[in-house]
Amino acid sequence: MSIRGLLILLALTVAGGCAYFMNSHFAGSIGVFADAALTTVKLTVCAALLAFVIAFVSGLGRLSPVRPVRWLAASYVEIFRGTSALVQLFWLFYVLPLFGPRIDPFTAGVLGVALNVGAYGAVVVEASVRAVAKGQYEAAIALNLSRWDRMRCVILPQALVLMIPPWGNLLIQLFKLTALVSFIGISDLTYTAYQLNQTTYRTVEVFTIILFFYFSIGLAITILMRLLAKRFSRGLQIGAPS
Repeated sequence: MSIRGLLILLALTVAGGCAYFMNSHFAGSIGVFADAALTTVKLTVCAALLAFVIAFVSGLGRLSPVRPVRWLAASYVEIFRGTSALVQLFWLFYVLPLFGPRIDPFTAGVLGVALNVGAYGAVVVEASVRAVAKGQYEAAIALNLSRWDRMRCVILPQALVLMIPPWGNLLIQLFKLTALVSFIGISDLTYTAYQLNQTTYRTVEVFTIILFFYFSIGLAITILMRLLAKRFSRGLQIGAPS
């Protein structure tokens, strides 16, 4: 779907969600849902920023000529891709404090989500760097650029463009994973929906409202990543020079 089509769908979703909400039993509880949505957005933004840093360091680590660095990066990726995100979150919040200071729920939620998605992002970073045409490396070497300058000035600008589409998918995955923080008591959208359902027994209404919230935010993330991809790929041709 085009960006224009996604914007129209987002507008219709927001309008439909507002209409449904104002005619529901929870019309007077807009502050509760707004606070929950803000918490979810904060979790998403913080976890996304941390996940990107982790993915970048780990992805480049997997390309390092130093064997211990490659081994550590590969071990992190395999461990966090091969275990449950919920178990990782529980381990950070309930088990880790047994060996040190207790982590507050928000920090544990951000770390748990970021570490899980960062492992998948590391593979994206590695694959994107490897996907840059071999001729680009050869041209950088011919210009007598150092290894750091080759990566910074030639390889990474092209690899970053390749990373944007898969990172769009990972951000959607990360956003949906934030629902897991409800299990450690953070009042996000999922936790709020569960609490309201327990007190009002209006299951259809409350979870339909939450569905509108999740779908709207997910669409906004998709549109943002499409715009970024369009902006940064403009005038940049990936591949070997003709």
